[in-house]
Amino acid sequence: MEEKITGSDALWRSLIEEGVDTVFGYPGGQIMPVYDRHCDYADKIRHILVRHEQGAIHAAQGYARIKGRPGVVLVTSGPGATNVVTGVADAMTDSTPIVVISGQVPSGALGTDAFQEADVIGLTAPITKWNYQIRRPEEVGWAIARAFYIARTGRPGPVVLDFTKDAQVGLTDFRYEPCQFIRSYVPDPSPSEQMVEKAAHMLDEAERPFCVFGQGVTISGAEKELAEFLSKGDIPAGSTLLGLSALPSGFPLYRGMIGMHGNVAPNILTNECDVLIAVGMRFDDRVTGTVSTYARQAKVIHIDIDKSELGKIITPEVALRGDAREVLARLTRKMQPRKRSEWTRAHLRCESVEKEKVIDPEVHPGSGFLKMGEVVDRVAEATGGKAVIVTDVGQNQMMAARYSRFARSRSFLSSGGLGTMGFGLPAAIGAKVADPGREVCLFVGDGGIQMTLQEFGTIMQDGIGVKMILLNNNWLGNVRQWQELFFKERYSQTRMLNPDYGMIASAYGIPSRIVKDRSELDGALREMLSTDRPFLLDVHVEEEGMVMPMIPPGKGIHEIMLTENEWFS
Repeated sequence: MEEKITGSDALWRSLIEEGVDTVFGYPGGQIMPVYDRHCDYADKIRHILVRHEQGAIHAAQGYARIKGRPGVVLVTSGPGATNVVTGVADAMTDSTPIVVISGQVPSGALGTDAFQEADVIGLTAPITKWNYQIRRPEEVGWAIARAFYIARTGRPGPVVLDFTKDAQVGLTDFRYEPCQFIRSYVPDPSPSEQMVEKAAHMLDEAERPFCVFGQGVTISGAEKELAEFLSKGDIPAGSTLLGLSALPSGFPLYRGMIGMHGNVAPNILTNECDVLIAVGMRFDDRVTGTVSTYARQAKVIHIDIDKSELGKIITPEVALRGDAREVLARLTRKMQPRKRSEWTRAHLRCESVEKEKVIDPEVHPGSGFLKMGEVVDRVAEATGGKAVIVTDVGQNQMMAARYSRFARSRSFLSSGGLGTMGFGLPAAIGAKVADPGREVCLFVGDGGIQMTLQEFGTIMQDGIGVKMILLNNNWLGNVRQWQELFFKERYSQTRMLNPDYGMIASAYGIPSRIVKDRSELDGALREMLSTDRPFLLDVHVEEEGMVMPMIPPGKGIHEIMLTENEWFS
């Protein structure tokens, strides 16, 4: 006879069956029965008590991106659930597998505007892969199994389960059955042999092929297959923001990051290639610039697991719907080996100009105020490119992306499509929880850190050794840059009066150091990296620094500002 247990017990047992070892959450009235039962499962599932529900979901995102499996969030009803909505939308845009479990008022009170009731299903339907309201305890195992299957398969994403209080306390027979199939849901499509052969023939005939790749490579575990594909075809490649670290920074055919603040060479090569092969990326507007001028000369091959992305922005000559790892392996087998020495050297002039006009002045200024890129470069050198780099959103994000170096995959975490300020600090916590043996370095601005600053409490309580590098310039720097360039220097609400961050860190028992001069930087980095404890490095950088190069809004990716007064030509 099957054992009768409460819906809350069924939840914890189901999570254990799914291999969950960590939950990020915050208790409240309508999820209290679940939290009560956690006392009996605490030896199997660690709970990280955040200080705000937004912190819970961003931490779960950081955990998921490092682990490659769903992060789990547990919150109460009403404001607890609505506080995670931003992170749910972020996870949907950036293909991050998340399972959110929110408490809900009892079934009999639904629709009565009961205390802390919110229509979680209605709120999250447009920004989830699936959501479901659990109203009976016998549904718990089925819903959890389905949620994890949907969240992690195909193009990963968030799932929300809304758990009514009566379902939490009611009794049910329990037997867990993992989900392995859902009718009409095809998470692992595979392109026809004919289409793969057509793509291979296009690449064999190409004289100037170029590859742009995104996070889909990392999600599918296709790093090795990508490197073999590029090497066999002698094909240069550029990465999207979230694709960073899928190839080592020193990979011979890697040309850098594409897009608005990307490197000059890959942007120029995109508009000079004759075949463009896109792998696990979605042609975001920050990548393409003006679509009407994007790679118009090229035949496009697009590999993506999500059917909705194929032809949505750029119409491909060949659309290969499938897992990047499988498709790249098949394509590599079909493709003829080639050497394209002249084409693979076409980037040299671009790199030379960018180094002279942008990189050297940013990384090796020699005098004046510390620069953001200079700080990022020194961190990369000090960590040997082996750290997990987490960013918030803004100038800190773009500088970290441009000047970090990566020796292994799953080493760059950032909010891409939604651009969520406040993401960085809790995401770094989640990353460190996921892989405590790796150094986790957060780059964050003085605007973004104050959006989730309360998570210092989480760091304190759980002893999470995140290294926080605050690039402090007393501005909302990215908005200020746009105001200077495109809004006639009308600096509306971007100047910031900042607190003493060291005193705040001290209140949470977090050691810190302020750096105002470059002569202090290397010593401060050594101090920060020599400890297993968390550390805040408050680096005062140039106040009105610019992230360059830049493709201005409304311009094509070949129209690149090198400085405020100089364009690439």
